[in-house]
Amino acid sequence: MIYHLSPHRLRNIILLLASLIFYTWGAPDFILILLASLLTNFYIVQAMSRTNNPRRRKPLLISSLLINIGLLAYFKYANFLVDNVNFILGQLGLNALHWLEIALPIGISFFTFQSLTYTLDVYRKVHDPLNRVQDYLLYILMFPQLIAGPIVRFHTVADDILDRRHNDTSEEKLHGIFRFIIGLSKKVLLANVLGEQADSIFASNVNELSPNQLWLGIVAYSFQIYFDFSGYSDMAIGLGRIIGFRFPENFNNPYVAQNITEFWRRWHITLGEWMKDYLYIPLGGNRVKTVSRLYFNLFVVFLISGLWHGANWTFVIWGAWHGLFLMLDRAFWMKWLKPIGKFPRIVLNYFIVLIGWVFFRAESLTQAIDYLRGMFRFSAFETPTLSDSELAVSLLLAFLFAFITLSSTGLKLEAWFYREKRNAWGNLSASILFAALFILSLAYVVGSDFNPFIYFRF
Repeated sequence: MIYHLSPHRLRNIILLLASLIFYTWGAPDFILILLASLLTNFYIVQAMSRTNNPRRRKPLLISSLLINIGLLAYFKYANFLVDNVNFILGQLGLNALHWLEIALPIGISFFTFQSLTYTLDVYRKVHDPLNRVQDYLLYILMFPQLIAGPIVRFHTVADDILDRRHNDTSEEKLHGIFRFIIGLSKKVLLANVLGEQADSIFASNVNELSPNQLWLGIVAYSFQIYFDFSGYSDMAIGLGRIIGFRFPENFNNPYVAQNITEFWRRWHITLGEWMKDYLYIPLGGNRVKTVSRLYFNLFVVFLISGLWHGANWTFVIWGAWHGLFLMLDRAFWMKWLKPIGKFPRIVLNYFIVLIGWVFFRAESLTQAIDYLRGMFRFSAFETPTLSDSELAVSLLLAFLFAFITLSSTGLKLEAWFYREKRNAWGNLSASILFAALFILSLAYVVGSDFNPFIYFRF
């Protein structure tokens, strides 16, 4: 309310203050370190932009990259590195290193990638740098997408940071409210219900569960992470529209993909595009002399993508799993599967994604392997049973909404929900529906104590 009642010249300051309060509330121990690193990076990039001398630009670029990557490496991967070193030392019969566990700042992967894209966009002269430090801090710390994405690249919002009055319309704000409610509904009405079931199963002794329970756990998790992550993205996009920003789309029905290559065009789109433009293409991309180098580039990118998600070997294996099927897609997989038809390809690809999710969700490689072994431990056919009616309804709705765009009716329904412009009657009917969804979501939040934030490791 304060933001919208304020003159345009003060809105960035108000939004920045709100973002600082938001982050400080969630991670007060890290705000000063974060601000110090961002201020340092801002002035380094400013100096880099003021010279065309490569001998000065390159060292400044490297300094900025080292600050950003170094901060991420220290807070996110130091514990992981020390744990692995201690494991090796233990195997050799040597004393372990003494190490004080480092806490992980919330959203560090997201704001690090945004800080990197600022540096690289300015270095490549894609866009001029911001002149005011408060505008740069706003770009990095903007609360709607700070801790769960989407990853917003600098050149896509640079002009809107300076002046977004062209987006300051009642139509934009109304669409933003609708989009926020869609995301909130996904998160609390679907993801949370399914997440509670997935957490219960993954917290149990895998060897004491039936294959059906294990399959239920990973299917529930596959929908939890999709509706949770896409729900947060919808909420961020909606909040952005309310305050005049157009953040990029981050999901496009990934489970209807017919291969892993297509899956990554639909899943966490902003991460995939970031990896392509700032890592895959600099490595050589498709323009390489040998096929083996092409496969190497793909595999390296997805190993790094796995590590970006978390400091655990399970994430590395998850990234390698997707990298493997990306290589197979290019080699022969898509050609071999072409004759079997669209729907079998979708089912097979969803199965491949499910196997990957086991590694992504498991706390250790041992748990992941035991979980997979249990999933395929078929001693006799068992009919799945769901005693919890709320879970059954949520699972049914999750299936419906995850695969709804396979039908023409589903495509039309999705288009109606995400429509940006409506007539008066359309706005009235949408307002009634979205108000009901909002009330239902609030009722669930108030009535439940299970509301996980699954991106704390990101």
